Amino acid sequence: MTMILRQYESKDGTAIAGWIRNIEELYNWSADRYCKFPLTGSDIDENYAPMLSAGKFFPLTAVRDDGRIAGHFIIRYPDKSDESTVRFGFVIVDPALRGQGRGSEMLRLGIEYVRQNFSARRIDLGVFADNVSAARCYGAVGFTEFGREMFPMPAGERECILMELML
Repeated sequence: MTMILRQYESKDGTAIAGWIRNIEELYNWSADRYCKFPLTGSDIDENYAPMLSAGKFFPLTAVRDDGRIAGHFIIRYPDKSDESTVRFGFVIVDPALRGQGRGSEMLRLGIEYVRQNFSARRIDLGVFADNVSAARCYGAVGFTEFGREMFPMPAGERECILMELML
């Protein structure tokens, strides 16, 4: 199975929301951006709409060669006045495909997408320290830790690992 990236479409939201099976997965995926479970595709669309309108926000979907979606993430500028850094966020892979290298494959496609479509020299992201498999996946494609911070969440603070990849 191979994957390609395409622009996120509203119809993708239902599948993505379905991959989030409990509140812990919701917070791992979205931090405090959605404080509602279960999540729906409409919730994702409603969250993305103002960011798409504002610009410099690029939601992407990874699609398998059979047409089914395999994963999703967004690219945005953490500082809209600085185009040297983009941030990956809302990174998720279909649970049926986890542990098979599909997350790494999708991230590699994302890194190449940034190289081809942006002038950024750096990609960064944040991952909760207890989300070990995600942190390992980011490290496998070349992201390295550059800091840690405590992130306030509805159930208390969580440690977030800040990671970067220089292009």
